[in-house]
Amino acid sequence: MVQPAFSAIAYVTHARSLGWDVVVASHEAEGRKVAESVRSAATEMITTDTNSGDVLESAVVRSHQRNAIHAVVAGGEYYVPAAARLSARLGLSGLAGTAVDKVRHKARMREAVAAAGLDVPRFTVVREPAELDAACAYVGFPAVVKPVDSGGSVHVSRVDSLEEARRALSAIHAEQGLEFDRPLTADAMVEQYMAGTEYSADGYAGNGEVTVVAVTRKLLGPEPRFLELGHLTPAPLDEVVRHELASYAVDVVKAVGITTGPFHCEMRLSEGRPVLIEVAARLPGGKITELMEMATGTRLPGMVLAGITGADPESAAVYGEPVAKAAGIRFFTAGGAGSYARLEGWDELMAEPWVVGGHVLIEPDAPIKTDEADYSCRIAAVVFTAESPEEAHDRWSEIGDRVRVVTT
Repeated sequence: MVQPAFSAIAYVTHARSLGWDVVVASHEAEGRKVAESVRSAATEMITTDTNSGDVLESAVVRSHQRNAIHAVVAGGEYYVPAAARLSARLGLSGLAGTAVDKVRHKARMREAVAAAGLDVPRFTVVREPAELDAACAYVGFPAVVKPVDSGGSVHVSRVDSLEEARRALSAIHAEQGLEFDRPLTADAMVEQYMAGTEYSADGYAGNGEVTVVAVTRKLLGPEPRFLELGHLTPAPLDEVVRHELASYAVDVVKAVGITTGPFHCEMRLSEGRPVLIEVAARLPGGKITELMEMATGTRLPGMVLAGITGADPESAAVYGEPVAKAAGIRFFTAGGAGSYARLEGWDELMAEPWVVGGHVLIEPDAPIKTDEADYSCRIAAVVFTAESPEEAHDRWSEIGDRVRVVTT
């Protein structure tokens, strides 16, 4: 595991539950430290610079020489290239380098998908503000401006004028914060805004096949940002539309060359047809893997590990029993306040039998980003079950009504 974080921690948990050895490579300094649960579960910790390809490779090869490694898994979006390179170096099953280039660069991703004859928004890449006039004239308004290589909705915004586009690009260029000690590139993409409901299709590829395990509805905060405030699995959809979304996602995965491992394909259903938002070669975030397991019984982290190691899925404990017909998660924010005092109604909600668990992500009185722009603004989450996808949507709304974020 290279720098495991967020949903990828499930790989560690699942592998250790099978009695497998887990070697974790982590920088263990600055913005790259693994959770204590990962550190304590790991069979071996390799402390090395995970952002330096050559340094990381040397450290992992030394570990491999001591005790053979049978698979390499990325611990998140930014370590997909490293995991692919290490897999190739050790002669293991992994993502091809050509696919890495497409899934980690949003413009090349769209080029590949468009070349396969699939719908994508109009788009172009800009680096300098002087290039925005032509870019916006080509794409039209409304448009979306985003970095070409970020994740988690960081600096993704809708723009309705050239002035707004200039401000969005300026914010990307001015960003001083680092994700896993990695700065944003100067390149940004301007793309056509696609109105419509957002979904993700999540699954895995292997043995020449692409399998969608579930289609999830994504509930977003107010524009011009695209902060994810909830997920519902399975999405409340007509079966014909669900099949269309899943089929489109399979074609996208094939177009970018994901032949091994997980995928997370985000789409909008715009004017009745699926249109690509983006596709990633990693597990989905926002606890979607847990929602999928509750609703389908399939443990996606286990399926990925079985696929890349050649293990039998049954012996790798991939399949379990669903515990609900639908599952969901509701995220809370402080509504743009710089901190909050308490969550009113939280304890009463936690007593409901259909609430699986509540998670406080940012403690009361701690500082919070006020722009409500990306996942780092979410202060709490509630995971829940329901008897149908439609009931899950109703419960998502009910949770929002029952919990009040007190900011004074």
